[in-house]
Amino acid sequence: MRQLRTLLSSLVALCAAVLPAMAEVQTKVIEYKHGEVVLEGLLAWDDARASEKTPQPGVIVCPEWWGNNEYSRGRAKQLAELGFVALSIDVYGKGKLTTDAGQASQWAGELYGSPELMRGRAQAGLALLVSQPQVDKKRLAAIGYCMGGTVALELARTGADLDAVVAFHAGKLTALGDAGDNARIKGAVLACHGQDDTFVSTEELRNFHDQMTAAKLYYQFVSYPGAVHAFTNPNAGKFGVPGVDYHEAADRRSWAHMQAWFADAFAGGAGR
Repeated sequence: MRQLRTLLSSLVALCAAVLPAMAEVQTKVIEYKHGEVVLEGLLAWDDARASEKTPQPGVIVCPEWWGNNEYSRGRAKQLAELGFVALSIDVYGKGKLTTDAGQASQWAGELYGSPELMRGRAQAGLALLVSQPQVDKKRLAAIGYCMGGTVALELARTGADLDAVVAFHAGKLTALGDAGDNARIKGAVLACHGQDDTFVSTEELRNFHDQMTAAKLYYQFVSYPGAVHAFTNPNAGKFGVPGVDYHEAADRRSWAHMQAWFADAFAGGAGR
């Protein structure tokens, strides 16, 4: 028995010496500004993989219309677990979070009504991400949920140096301003859409395809059967908004599609 214990101890020591350090996600709340407005983002990274000496791809996470809450921050942490350096950005202002649909609609309306404001808030977030020493500045992406999907697309339409853009159940897929701005998109666009989403009209979907085709972009549109608006958020049904609910299969599959999209884009394949 003593020999067995000794052997087991030796094996444990050998494994500890050979296996890489266990991943540990670090997070940091960072204040930054867009003009005079103070914003607050959450940076997440795996310190066993991402460092100044070994920078990793950076991804900004654009939140739903509720604000930069625990959901968008949680997505940043999930991305960090995959090896990315992720920043969940703030598009409203520090402390502006809500669970009230009326308030969210008012705040979101201000952004939808001013494409330049929406783009500026996203650009401020991207600039903050790029300034982080553990970020590979040549491999960048943006993702977003609901309104955040629109924000991510509008950021791409500024000509931001993004390899990939992924919009999950975006309420608005077409350009908020000039459709010609689509020609500025540099990376590959993936739109993940709920097949039963009543928030997005057939005309909007048709116009999105027309705009992507006219701009000669590398893009893909994936529709998930049975999924409605906000299908990636496990708490979506708790907000009491008709037509909004979680769909586990669509959430899981769209997350997998995003990972495959990133792998291709960061390898120089998609859209390059």
